[in-house]
Amino acid sequence: MLQGILEEKTSARGIVTMQERRKYQRIEGTLPLKLSDPEFDVVTETKNISGSGVYCSVNTPLEPMTKVKIVILLPLKAKGRKSVKKITCGGVVVRKEYVKNNGKHLYYVGIYFNDIKEADRKQLVAYIDSLNIPAQEPSNLP
Repeated sequence: MLQGILEEKTSARGIVTMQERRKYQRIEGTLPLKLSDPEFDVVTETKNISGSGVYCSVNTPLEPMTKVKIVILLPLKAKGRKSVKKITCGGVVVRKEYVKNNGKHLYYVGIYFNDIKEADRKQLVAYIDSLNIPAQEPSNLP
């Protein structure tokens, strides 16, 4: 299932780890999200996100290759003050999965950012990097 996405790496100590081959690090987490086009508006939240796209649930089927407008509310903290950065970009649905969850009919969709300002992408990537703490090798190994 993850073939092509994960790559096996061996450290100098002989520890085998799996490393993502994606261009941008992806994290699990929820951020408020709005998807829209001329025919619909959907308010949802992310399941995971990276600098190149987002994965989320929606209650309406969005077919692959559907173009959508995306608004992400990104929490920021600078100099002890909290704020929210609104990132508006364009995306294309690249994957759709049907899921029945507790009697609700949901679709999980993967959306690729095809029109995002580079400054917004950098801010999104910095936010993701700030939350992603890499696993450390145990120091008690010979």
